[in-house]
Amino acid sequence: MENYIVSARKYRPATFDSVVGQRALTTTLKNAIATGKLAHAYLFCGPRGVGKTTCARIFAKTINCMSPTPDGEACNQCESCTAFNEQRSYNIHELDAASNNSVDDIRQLVEQVRIPPQIGRYKVYIIDEVHMLSASAFNAFLKTLEEPPRHAIFILATTEKHKILPTILSRCQIYDFNRISTEDTVAHLAYVASKEGISAEPEALNVIALKADGGMRDALSIFDQVVSFTGGHISYQSVIENLNVLDYEYYFRLTEHFLANQVSDALLLLNDVLNKGFDANHFITGLSSHFRDLLVSKDPATLPLLEVGASIRERYQAQAQKCPLPFLYRAMKLCNDCDLNYRASKNKRLLVELTLIQVAQLTAENDDVSGGRSPKQVIKPISSQPASVQQAQATAGTTPSSPAQQTAASQKVSTPSQSQQTNPQAAQRPIPNTVLMAQGKEEKKIPVMKMGGLGISIKRPQGDEGQKQMPEATAEQRNAQQPEEDFIFNEKDVNYYWQEYAGRLPKEQVALAKRMQVIHLTMTDAVTFEVVVENDIAAKEFIELTPTLQDYLRKRLKNSKATMKVRISAPNEKVRAYSRVEKFQMMAQKNSALLQLKDEFGLEFY
Repeated sequence: MENYIVSARKYRPATFDSVVGQRALTTTLKNAIATGKLAHAYLFCGPRGVGKTTCARIFAKTINCMSPTPDGEACNQCESCTAFNEQRSYNIHELDAASNNSVDDIRQLVEQVRIPPQIGRYKVYIIDEVHMLSASAFNAFLKTLEEPPRHAIFILATTEKHKILPTILSRCQIYDFNRISTEDTVAHLAYVASKEGISAEPEALNVIALKADGGMRDALSIFDQVVSFTGGHISYQSVIENLNVLDYEYYFRLTEHFLANQVSDALLLLNDVLNKGFDANHFITGLSSHFRDLLVSKDPATLPLLEVGASIRERYQAQAQKCPLPFLYRAMKLCNDCDLNYRASKNKRLLVELTLIQVAQLTAENDDVSGGRSPKQVIKPISSQPASVQQAQATAGTTPSSPAQQTAASQKVSTPSQSQQTNPQAAQRPIPNTVLMAQGKEEKKIPVMKMGGLGISIKRPQGDEGQKQMPEATAEQRNAQQPEEDFIFNEKDVNYYWQEYAGRLPKEQVALAKRMQVIHLTMTDAVTFEVVVENDIAAKEFIELTPTLQDYLRKRLKNSKATMKVRISAPNEKVRAYSRVEKFQMMAQKNSALLQLKDEFGLEFY
């Protein structure tokens, strides 16, 4: 029985023209060979299975060909081409850097480079997976790679360009290989199927190409696997069954259930998918891709982005006309959120089912699907009683405070509204201070009270009757009559907001932020705080920032009289942060027993 050769090796390209999906790179290499402008080092980088090593072999074979063709290809008849085809050429050396990544391996390679070729003009060294070399091996290779002998050419191939040292990259001509498009992969698979006498449906080859994700080697491996499963006739149904791929039909049916707002049918379809062994995460990512394909199918300008077969393309166009754009926007958003939260979810099936329910309800009546935004979080009232009645019920059973506090609280919380005008008795009911304290988010500082504001006139009682006789003033008039009061602050408050300002500085001002973080402000009087710095440069910088810092601290401290001053420290004054050793020395000056404790236990500072 003849030895079987997999399609990836049997149909490996032997010429530049037979390389699939890399037309720009192969044309550049052919022109360089034709004009004789060859570099001493090349770097081929890109995803797996796109032709990096294949192009390196074709390039090495072509530059050593004794009689190349007019279009820049190797003749395959001379001694050099024959030796290469029979894998006995001494001019082309391949090294696997994954298993030969030490300094000794590179030194052995450098010694071989010195020997000139016996047949042909160049000795070509192809180093595959070059990113696996150690840092020491890279450094040992630098000088040879920069100035090799005239007969030596290096071709480095890698899938992870970012792992290669910049000193290596700067010495090479870099060629970035692209992923092979779905159309090119399908065309090449059809060519291989015709050569092997295998019948294949275009939709089946399209599924194989999508599964390969831009790699021709992966596509040919999957092709061989499907051929062994089907026995020579590749159909769409056999491919999705063998590769465990979800059929497009599931997603088309599920979308019809969504458009008809059929939640139960959608959940039953999900159960059918899970019973067939498919992963729920794989299902939800496929649903996201389906909604994306429907979106690009609505506009003829974006139709080329749809990478499916011709018959399925028509189904996408037909269903896309039934789906409103807002529905597609929000459905994609919900599916994407489900995909992001899938790994962290404890009940993964429930998460997917909730997503399907939300998508199905997008088409329900009275549902706002404008703009593709997230659903509004609306909290509906539990009972239909008016707010004033519920407030009166909530305050019943609590101990009311003094009338003055009740009046002040009611003026702070309630505003004139239509509900209060219709029910004035409920509006006049006091609200206890416990409710106000629960609503407050921030502890209010103590205001500086004026003595005149504490007096109460006997002639004008501040009860409800006195409030009724006074005309209602507008908000602007009240603000004008009652100016904003300044709050008392201390040194702890100033330092807190000083550090807060330092933490909000952008990354470009990281030096200023670090300097501010080690400064401790001191209070010189009730409203003045002092910034002590070490030198004139720092003092000039903080003096320029004084208006900005002072305004920020005044707003945060709620005191319009807060004043910032900058001072340079005296020679005997220490303003920088103390280290651990310095702190211990200062403490030991106050208590000599610490030195004895350190010596007894042999303590050290780190």
